[in-house]
Amino acid sequence: MRALALLAALLAAFPATAEMLVATRTIRGQTILGPGDIAVAEGTMPGALTDPAEAVGQEARVNLYAGRPIRSGDIGPPAIIERNQIVTLIYRNGVVKIAAEARSLGRAGVGDALKVMNLASRATVTGYVMPDGTVTVGAQARP
Repeated sequence: MRALALLAALLAAFPATAEMLVATRTIRGQTILGPGDIAVAEGTMPGALTDPAEAVGQEARVNLYAGRPIRSGDIGPPAIIERNQIVTLIYRNGVVKIAAEARSLGRAGVGDALKVMNLASRATVTGYVMPDGTVTVGAQARP
């Protein structure tokens, strides 16, 4: 019985390893990940991705280094809006829809929050990027 308790204590002290995604080479930020850029490796790390389908086709938000785990915050949807790009800013609230031109203050992909400056009023607002490349603010802003 003591041997069984000792074995249980040892197994609890050494958790089983799981699989996680790692970069196969050094990947610069703003690079779209392909199947050859990632590999599955043994190990655990909080926040590390485990499914290759979650990473392929996504954009590296930071530099990824060979052999290091890829975390969910390290990648995101590919940017469709670049910094200083002129975009259409849309305010929607019920049946009311107002459109204006704005300048993006950063890079962003679909669904990302993005700060933009309204060119007419010079006001800075945060909206969400839509699949058509517009930025929406207001009560119904989330895609």
